[in-house]
Amino acid sequence: QVQLVESGGGSVQAGGSLRLSCVVSGVIFNVQCLGWFRQAPGKEREGVASADMFQRTTYSDSVKDRFTVSRDSAKNTLYLQMNDLKPEDTASYYCAIMVGSCPNLNQFKSWGQGTQVTVSS
Repeated sequence: QVQLVESGGGSVQAGGSLRLSCVVSGVIFNVQCLGWFRQAPGKEREGVASADMFQRTTYSDSVKDRFTVSRDSAKNTLYLQMNDLKPEDTASYYCAIMVGSCPNLNQFKSWGQGTQVTVSS
């Protein structure tokens, strides 16, 4: 059974940082393209980052140069380091197994329950 469990969300002021974690189980971690997407109330889902087993990464324009995605195969864990957070980053963030191979920001096969990130101005 595939499981993705996110943690690390919270409330921060603009300019602050958060690090999200996602433990993945039930799949062979290394072969998966893994990523993060977010969704705010009333808005469409937005893919923000993905990474393959070689740590080759892809980012959306809205988070590039502020967010860093990484993965630790020894811990079956995907991370999202978020720096210089802005109020428009406020959303629920979901860890996902992507469809097919990386680079991919828009096709999600499985995802977790999400973790809330709130950025105040």
